[in-house]
Amino acid sequence: MSGWVHLWVDALTAGLVVVGALAALLGSFGLLRLKSFFQRVHAPTLGATLGTWSFTLAAAVQISFERGQLYLHTLLIAVFIALTVPITTIFLMRAAVFRGRMRGEEVPVPGADELPRG
Repeated sequence: MSGWVHLWVDALTAGLVVVGALAALLGSFGLLRLKSFFQRVHAPTLGATLGTWSFTLAAAVQISFERGQLYLHTLLIAVFIALTVPITTIFLMRAAVFRGRMRGEEVPVPGADELPRG
């Protein structure tokens, strides 16, 4: 019985690690494929957040099984990243908008596509 349970835990951990790696890989492809900074900033942050959640959940599952008790310390990493990545992204976007305006470049306005033109 113990062997089957250990096999399932290892399979779940491996699956979560693969999901995290694929999310990070897709985020990096989005970074390469998209054209402007304002488009590129979204793909890696989403990939990093999903990848981090998957990796830390895999670690929590594996360590909880090995120790025989619930171990959630690793999930604090994911919580802190989930809180700080959006804030960092906002600051990067604001810095890019400020820099673009200082150079006299045309900076995209959020929601400008939705405004009525007349």
